[in-house]
Amino acid sequence: MSSPIDQLKERLYEVNALNAASALMDWDQQCYMPRGAAEARAEQGAVLSKMAHEIFVSDETQAILEKAGSEVDPASEEGALVRVVKRDMDQRTKLPVELVTELSRHGAIGHEVWVEARAESDYSKFQPILEKTVDLTRQVADCLGYTDHPYDPVTDQFEEGATKKYWEDMFDTIRQPLVDLVAEIKASPDQPDDSFLTGSFQEADQRAFSMRLLEAIGFDLTRGRLDTAPHPFCTNFSVNDVRLTTRFKDYLPSAIFGTLHEAGHGMYEQNSPQGWDRTPLAGGVSLGWHESQSRTWENLIGRSKAFWQFFYADLQKTFPGLANKDLETFYRAVNKSEPSLIRVEADEVTYNLHIMVRFEMETGMLDGSIPVKDVPAVWNQKYEEYLGITPPDDARGCLQDVHWSGGLLGYFPTYSMGNILSYQVWNAMAQDLGDLHEMMSAGNFQPILDWLVAKVYSQGNRHLPQDLIRQVCGTGLDATPYITAIREKYREIYRLN
Repeated sequence: MSSPIDQLKERLYEVNALNAASALMDWDQQCYMPRGAAEARAEQGAVLSKMAHEIFVSDETQAILEKAGSEVDPASEEGALVRVVKRDMDQRTKLPVELVTELSRHGAIGHEVWVEARAESDYSKFQPILEKTVDLTRQVADCLGYTDHPYDPVTDQFEEGATKKYWEDMFDTIRQPLVDLVAEIKASPDQPDDSFLTGSFQEADQRAFSMRLLEAIGFDLTRGRLDTAPHPFCTNFSVNDVRLTTRFKDYLPSAIFGTLHEAGHGMYEQNSPQGWDRTPLAGGVSLGWHESQSRTWENLIGRSKAFWQFFYADLQKTFPGLANKDLETFYRAVNKSEPSLIRVEADEVTYNLHIMVRFEMETGMLDGSIPVKDVPAVWNQKYEEYLGITPPDDARGCLQDVHWSGGLLGYFPTYSMGNILSYQVWNAMAQDLGDLHEMMSAGNFQPILDWLVAKVYSQGNRHLPQDLIRQVCGTGLDATPYITAIREKYREIYRLN
């Protein structure tokens, strides 16, 4: 008879197969599914979610988990697996199957309503969806339990150990330095011109160049692919099946940096140990850690001058309209910083200000201090306060993100954590490998990927997120490297004193 740990893995494989089927249908919905199929797809997803939940929380699974836990070394890989599953079990057994089913159904229907509402820039169409999202999220918070704020158990699902106060403390360390830097940049008389990056760029050419970037940095296209979606994302159904999406617009950097961003997520998933595939040990340890890798490949690598010292000639060949723009002009253009409306296309300086708006909106909606009907007005007020601009319509305001349509509240602060953590990890890597910019300018990304695989990607979900930060960086989350590097980079770009 097989051991309890092997029996546990078999149960997890069953749950994983159902979750993978749900994820595959979600990927299809966002990339290819005809819109008329939304209702049927919602019901199909709800059935699969219900089945996966019932198998996972069943008395049989819980008995196997308890027996396996008594027989494994807590410090071993198997001990880590038991720890992760016990945490998940504790949370899942607190959620009624009816709530789990409804969350899945609501996410599928909500996505299609969001697509339509955003296309028409009509918040009134989306308001009922958001009201239900908030209601369901409050139910989740009540089931999981909390002491201080309903946001605490919700955000803990995405970043283990995080609370509303944790995020507030994090934002307090970066808010004023960023506001000050934004003011310095705005006052500079030497503003980069990025107008040449908007124009008629053929989608086929953008796709071909994006594919060459993926291959060059190490994303395995035999175990992954690139498609298009209204809102770029990465998903996976196995460490050997990782799907990226991007979008092609008349603003050339959108596809380039969107692809690099999602590739960071994708390479994290692809480089989990094969032996952990189909178990909760595979993949990123948290969303903050995941975002640190997407931002590393998008910003620290993709927006570096060294990166384009290697790739710019190829870009100019692909898009001859750039032939009369030198590297320095291009580098400054793709790093231009100015308050903007769209989060996913925000620069490194202003990006976290977008996240602060969303964090305050989410906590306010959950505790009732921001009525859902007032979301557009409050959103616009906060954009004026933080960024000095007011969205002219809902599509470029509160309807721009897909997250709330799928029921994802509590996710956004992990983006800022990822920005901060990416610079801590980068500094640790530089201490081990030496001149990273010299490697990139020569097109040699393998040592960078190998280091990240060894230190981060191969660790999967084995360690607690905060423990992995201390293990890789030698300290807890610290915004100092991020603020220092951002200030230095942008003072050079804007030729500030």
